[in-house]
Amino acid sequence: MVERRTRRSAEESRALILESAAGLLVEGGVQAVQVRAVASLVGITDAGVSHHFGTRDRLLEALLRHGGRRLRDELAEVLAHWLDQAADVGALVEALAGLYREGYAELALSLHDAGWRDGSSGLLDPVVDALHSRRSAASSKDDTRLAVAALHQALALESVYGSTFRRSAGIAADGATDAAGQLRWWTAAIEKMLDDPG
Repeated sequence: MVERRTRRSAEESRALILESAAGLLVEGGVQAVQVRAVASLVGITDAGVSHHFGTRDRLLEALLRHGGRRLRDELAEVLAHWLDQAADVGALVEALAGLYREGYAELALSLHDAGWRDGSSGLLDPVVDALHSRRSAASSKDDTRLAVAALHQALALESVYGSTFRRSAGIAADGATDAAGQLRWWTAAIEKMLDDPG
């Protein structure tokens, strides 16, 4: 019996390749995202992956943008409930942390170390706007932006260096491995900023 190949559109193929690469990223980190491994998961040749993305570095860049779109979608879902209900800062913090735990922080740091720079900006503008809408009219939007930037940076580094950084601050071994405490602290810090009149 001859196995029939499935014909996919270029868009479908790219999406399947990115989802497979994302799965590898979650399972094994950046080093696991290899062209051959992705091709094997998708059921195509290495040349098939290269046809759509060129080099491994270009695949990794596309994967990072893919993660950014996922983050934007997840944040939109979390933020959609803010105006209808009391804003759940913990859900926002967890949404950011969850995506970074899937390997996207490590990917962003690896690409940055290799010299890649993303020229886009404003990924977290909806978060800034949502949080700032909860503050008094006299409060500074720049302060809100700085708070979101600090949260973003901390959560990105948390997934890669969290326990090491906590140990360097003198937190005991058991506490250093507990990221939940750090997330609770960030949630409380953001809530305090929201309550601060500015």
